[in-house]
Amino acid sequence: MACAIDRWVVANTLAWIGDHARRCGGNPGHYSINLTADSLTDEDFLGFVHERIKRERVPPQSLCFEITETNAIANLSRALEFMRSLKAIGCAFALDDFGSGVSSFGYLKNLPVDYVKVDGSFVRDICVDSTARVMVASINNIAQEMGLKTVAEFVENQAIVDELRQLGVDYAQGFHLGKPRPLSEQVEVRMMPR
Repeated sequence: MACAIDRWVVANTLAWIGDHARRCGGNPGHYSINLTADSLTDEDFLGFVHERIKRERVPPQSLCFEITETNAIANLSRALEFMRSLKAIGCAFALDDFGSGVSSFGYLKNLPVDYVKVDGSFVRDICVDSTARVMVASINNIAQEMGLKTVAEFVENQAIVDELRQLGVDYAQGFHLGKPRPLSEQVEVRMMPR
């Protein structure tokens, strides 16, 4: 079921990005798509993604696929194959919920990711819990030492933004910066059938 949802999301998102890229002269921006563990283990999903990128004429450099740390570790060989294949054509990858696993740093050096998304359980407490602040700083420092960009999740107020700036975190996401909106609210959305 989750893989069917992922297919629908990928098909519709890539259709929209492709349309948008053609309207704006080939530079559609940068988009992240979350994937489930089911999609990583589905033998046909990788081919489906490649085919959709070609069909919709989406610049691969505009895509970042997000995979949770837990899913990547649980399906390590499949995750590596999936990531390497799409990175070879220019897609980026983010390791989501980083820090939630016991062996996070050990796996980080083996996964070909471009972004590390710091688990929101640390970020949301960064202003009131010195341990949370140290965890975010450690994750940020190691990721940047490895040449990776960092994204802080659960940014819910300006005080958190200020702390993240002091630590040198690259990007932030959360309700303070903007709430999720349906793609259908965007101009000229083309929805694919299920």
